[in-house]
Amino acid sequence: MKRKARKPLPELDLTIHTLSHDGRGIAAIDGKTTFVHGALPHETVTCKVTRSHRRYNEGIATEIKIAAPERVKAECPHFGVCGGCSMQHMNINEQIRFKQQTLLEQLQHFGKVVPKSLLSPISGAAWGYRRKARLGVRYVIKKNKLLVGFREKFSNYLTDIQSCGVLHPSVGTRISALCELIASLNQYEHIAQIEVAVGDEVTALVFRHLTPLPEEDLLKLSEFGKSTGIHIYLQPNAPLQIHLLWPETKTDLLSYRIPDHDLTMHFHPLDFTQVNAEVNLLMIKKALELLAPESHERVLDLFCGLGNFTLPLARFAKQVTGIEGSEAMVKRASENARLNHISNTEFYAANLMEPPTDAPWIQQQYDKILLDPPRSGAKEIIEHIGSFAAKKILYISCNPATLARDAGELVYTHGYQLTQAGVINMFAHTSHIEAIALFEK
Repeated sequence: MKRKARKPLPELDLTIHTLSHDGRGIAAIDGKTTFVHGALPHETVTCKVTRSHRRYNEGIATEIKIAAPERVKAECPHFGVCGGCSMQHMNINEQIRFKQQTLLEQLQHFGKVVPKSLLSPISGAAWGYRRKARLGVRYVIKKNKLLVGFREKFSNYLTDIQSCGVLHPSVGTRISALCELIASLNQYEHIAQIEVAVGDEVTALVFRHLTPLPEEDLLKLSEFGKSTGIHIYLQPNAPLQIHLLWPETKTDLLSYRIPDHDLTMHFHPLDFTQVNAEVNLLMIKKALELLAPESHERVLDLFCGLGNFTLPLARFAKQVTGIEGSEAMVKRASENARLNHISNTEFYAANLMEPPTDAPWIQQQYDKILLDPPRSGAKEIIEHIGSFAAKKILYISCNPATLARDAGELVYTHGYQLTQAGVINMFAHTSHIEAIALFEK
């Protein structure tokens, strides 16, 4: 029995009235909501419907008939195809305003809380800021071409790009060169990914390869490192470990500075570090201003990573205790404390996504707490947070929905007030929202 041919999806002329939290335009036609990629509020657009669901449609703007004042011409020639950015068509100030409004809406919707005052947005350069990324690598037979980059917006295919304006220039201007390099290798089909990590002085590329590389390929990768100054790492398929191919040095660590507090932070290319170095420094400055640690106070830094907040806090507090789920990151944080001659910190490894244990650090009380959890938030540890008796809690969030959920718990269960909140524009030209929120007893 033959299947019925699917009806071609229509093109619709729509007027956009608002944006969804992921930055898509929203319109309604015949009572049905349509989410439109590439459209802004108050615009009239022609929308090609790409998916039709029972309750809503999804589509893409193919023509802008009446443009909003906030619309700008995207600077990247790959915008609209590449899935790396979603908001280059909106001027940067409007991007920040949208993120701020989304944060407030989600705090009210999910947490039933409203901050007493709004912080000025934390923002930096809009281009060349991205220091951490994972680039896909794929040889495309139909194009007879090797591609390096991010996935396309609506598929799992890699975007055919020559450069990337949001990546740090040491990598963003070398996409074509990387394509040529990998295409020249004997095992080009077995290079799966490239991890990008940029320190203040050194850029590192980690090549993940699924089969062993012959000496000729290793030589080509080393020569690329020598000619560019980029450090080249290899990540063989499990269970072998990542290792530095070029240069031959005693350390495989990178570093960044926190100059306001005379700190040097060492990290491995695969360690978690903040994507945007400029914004990270501004974020640390604001965190210290809001938390205001004093010389007699004990501070708890939950999800502390390699000590990005812990060590600046230690310059002012009596004692700072850092908790992190990864043993390797706890080791790195301890090493960074020793490197910077800081002795008033202690670090513990603990899974903060599980109910608290009887570990020594959890039996104590703290004057102030800093939280910097992953996207899933800090629900499990917040259930226990009242026992710490902290006067202030500063929450750094990479997901406003889980921040809002946790904010409701802090306010309605633990008796805190949300006194200040604001956005951190860590990822310009994307709908990704980071935020900072201060809770006080």
